[in-house]
Amino acid sequence: MQPTYGNTKCLANYIVISAIPFLFFIFILLGYFQIIPLKAPFHSVAIIFFIFFIFLLFIKHNANYSICKIRSSYDELKEHLDTKLKTNSLTIESRTKSILDVDNFLNHYYRDARNDNFASVASSVFPMLGILGTFIAIAFSMPNFSVTDTQSLDHEISMLLSGVGSAFYASIYGILLSLIWTYFEKRGLSKVNAYFSSIKNNFIYSVWSKEELLIYKYTQYDLKENKFLAGLRETFSLDFIQTLNTQHIVSYEKIMNETNSSFSQVSTNLSRVSNELSDTLSKMNIGNTAMSAQNHIDRALIEFTEATKSFEKTTKQHSAQMNNSLNRTFDKIDSEIGQIVIKLADFATHVSLESQEVQESISKYHEMVAKQVKDR
Repeated sequence: MQPTYGNTKCLANYIVISAIPFLFFIFILLGYFQIIPLKAPFHSVAIIFFIFFIFLLFIKHNANYSICKIRSSYDELKEHLDTKLKTNSLTIESRTKSILDVDNFLNHYYRDARNDNFASVASSVFPMLGILGTFIAIAFSMPNFSVTDTQSLDHEISMLLSGVGSAFYASIYGILLSLIWTYFEKRGLSKVNAYFSSIKNNFIYSVWSKEELLIYKYTQYDLKENKFLAGLRETFSLDFIQTLNTQHIVSYEKIMNETNSSFSQVSTNLSRVSNELSDTLSKMNIGNTAMSAQNHIDRALIEFTEATKSFEKTTKQHSAQMNNSLNRTFDKIDSEIGQIVIKLADFATHVSLESQEVQESISKYHEMVAKQVKDR
């Protein structure tokens, strides 16, 4: 926020600073009009007026004039400072103050009131302008030394000395302005320091001091260190280690019990599967016996068929009654043989199903054993 200053109220300061340079210029001007016995040529008056004009432009950057502008804008300064204090507020232990650097704020505010670059070079600019004006005045008053007689030469020398004397007015004026500027600059700076000190005293209870912030900083360090040490004590305490060991022992016992239970279950499953295998092998032996009987029956059937064919050849000449009787006998034999074949087929199916169940039991057993080994 760029501050606004009331320049009208500071007109008195402007007049006070420019009063002596103005009176000096009037004194030279009276000499030019020969009101007072002081020889001041026109070029000297013009040079002094130019230096005085530059001085008037520099006055608004003088510290004595700037302090007046700052004082005239105190309400705006206070409002701006209050805003900055609230923006940079900090609460410590239920107390709220600002951490704003008031010195930095006031210095920045003061730099906005004037141009420090102009103020720093002003004390050396005016003497340099005075010396420059002196050489210009000497150049203007330089006579023509082309005369031949002694009387004319004396006259020219008298004119040169007179011009040189008046030319030094510019140097005197420049040195005078430098002294006046330095005096009011120092006086203004002392006023600025006193004014800013009074402002800081007005807001001293609204700003945390460096000592308070330093104490708070070390207090926080102590609190963090105490918390850290307490955490270490709690972490490496004997009770904690004992509790940790107890928990490890309990966990180890639990794992061992679960492992023993798992091995017991595996043993039970192995015993059950062994019994099932024994039963299956017994059934398979029975099935083998049945298969042998079936083979014997098949051989008997083959032999019986051959005998039947031989018997047919020898009994073709029997009577029709004998044929009917034999047909009934053969039908009965065929029926019994068919039933035997059906029973053998059912038994073979039963044996096949038993074999499939045995294979499935063996597969399940392998899967269960692999799963238990993976879980361990």
